[in-house]
Amino acid sequence: MDAFSLSAPVRLWDDGFAADPHRYYATLKAQGPIGWAELAPGVPAYVVTDRRAALDLLHDTETWSHDPRAWEVTVAEDSPILGMMRWRPNALFSDGDAHNRYRRTLVDAFDLVEPQDLRERVHHAVDVLVSRFGPAGGTDLVSGFARPLMGLIFNNLFGLPDSESGRLSDALGMLMEGGEQSAQGEAEYGRYVIELIAAKSDQRGNDLTSWLLDHPLALTPEEVTWQVFLTLGAGHEPTANLVSNALSRILGNPAYYSTLTSGSRPVMDAVVEVLRYETPLSNYGIHFARESLSFHGVWIQAAVPVVVSYGALGHFAEQQFVGAHHPHDASHLSWSAGEHACPVKQQTLLIATEAIERLTQWLPDLEPVTSRERLTWRPGPFHRSLTALPVRFTPRTPDQPGERA
Repeated sequence: MDAFSLSAPVRLWDDGFAADPHRYYATLKAQGPIGWAELAPGVPAYVVTDRRAALDLLHDTETWSHDPRAWEVTVAEDSPILGMMRWRPNALFSDGDAHNRYRRTLVDAFDLVEPQDLRERVHHAVDVLVSRFGPAGGTDLVSGFARPLMGLIFNNLFGLPDSESGRLSDALGMLMEGGEQSAQGEAEYGRYVIELIAAKSDQRGNDLTSWLLDHPLALTPEEVTWQVFLTLGAGHEPTANLVSNALSRILGNPAYYSTLTSGSRPVMDAVVEVLRYETPLSNYGIHFARESLSFHGVWIQAAVPVVVSYGALGHFAEQQFVGAHHPHDASHLSWSAGEHACPVKQQTLLIATEAIERLTQWLPDLEPVTSRERLTWRPGPFHRSLTALPVRFTPRTPDQPGERA
């Protein structure tokens, strides 16, 4: 009999999980280093809540695979989490040589984006958005800033015009939540990517998509499509959440906000604090045992997802070590670890920190309308994502003179 057969699975798809994930993590942790959960109704998973177990899993490519196809056949086709978990021929869902080949193309393409060029793209996107909401004296920093910001930045990086950015943000939002709209979000996102590949196949540009199409490893158009499908989603949604989660910690907190202009408590501190304690992609790092086995005292069945809970790891680290880390200590696992660790973390950090700094330079008196304790969070088993972050400020337009650096 499985060790978890007498335990009710912790339902990570509950609305209650979004409101208070720490209570759910505590229940999982009480089961040991690996808990028993549901990612959607009737879809069980093992959840790793122990750092040592997580590292053992992430560094062991012989025992664990990222290929979900044996699991997929056990799940209903209309399951709301399939959009985030179904197999595709890209770096995330591949092992061995295939993974190395796909990852190499992504790393090489992003290496062609110069840091100063990326910085300028971020500044342009922030300026576009401030010109929209600045005169109003208030906005929602989730729907009005963080999410459309990533749409603008990633449209630009991959080669589509600003006018297409709304499609990207809307589709990925539905896909990530894993609810009834997930299938619609997956379909709309797929159409967006297919149209992007078609446009760049017809006419190359100075963009990531064109560089992937022309990479010396000669990916097929279909393979490029799936690398773009992965990278746009992995870049847009978690980075938007990183920005909004960090802003929610900065605004109204004198330890951060009152010192931004002096640089004594830089934006990077808040960004790293989010990565350590409130990571945007809270439950992912999905693996499958190649064969059923005992792992850290738990019998793991093949073809059942094993999810690394970066959110739980951060929560328990905060309980134990809050205040004990150097501000830029990167010992958290938000970037994952091992062969599948995030290949573009420096670019992600640059986007997040530059976006927040540019925004607060334009609007130095940003003030939250709602206290952080009363903010609400989007449902879904995978992410930690605010529904809204309303703020007010002195009305301003980007063409006004001021203190912006």
